Amino acid sequence: MDAVGACVPTGRHARAWQVGLCGTRARLHADDVAAEFARFVTVGVISSLVYFAAFLALRSIGTQPANLVALVASSVLANELHRRVTFHAGGRVGWLTAQWEGGGLAAAGLVITSLALATLDGVVGGAWWAQLFLIAGVTGTIGLVRFVALRLWVFSGHGHREVVPAV
Repeated sequence: MDAVGACVPTGRHARAWQVGLCGTRARLHADDVAAEFARFVTVGVISSLVYFAAFLALRSIGTQPANLVALVASSVLANELHRRVTFHAGGRVGWLTAQWEGGGLAAAGLVITSLALATLDGVVGGAWWAQLFLIAGVTGTIGLVRFVALRLWVFSGHGHREVVPAV
């Protein structure tokens, strides 16, 4: 399974699941919008799990500080995974640029989730499941906007300097 195309089994003994698995693998390595969105969602799920774990672990210090720490940690991870995996931009966009521009989008997300937590605190109270449900809804909506912004602005290749490989 060196090359993506070499994965697809052929012949009489090829099983449907093997063909499907290898076809999916080849599809996810493509550079079109659908493949990028599938990778974006995967990275989003991973970074959201990191966020939720950090938020739950830090809830005792207050929802706002827990939201801030969880968002920063998960955003740094997500920005790097989007740079390398989602948009295959590791050679076009440097780490600092990805963190700075992607972080700006994350800051907007922080403001929106903070406002949502503060506004609806009286409604959802201290119920952890309600807080997570609220944050998941807001984060999902922000995620769609973020995908478009990352694809069209941060990782589009516009005006970024080439990343010089380390010697």
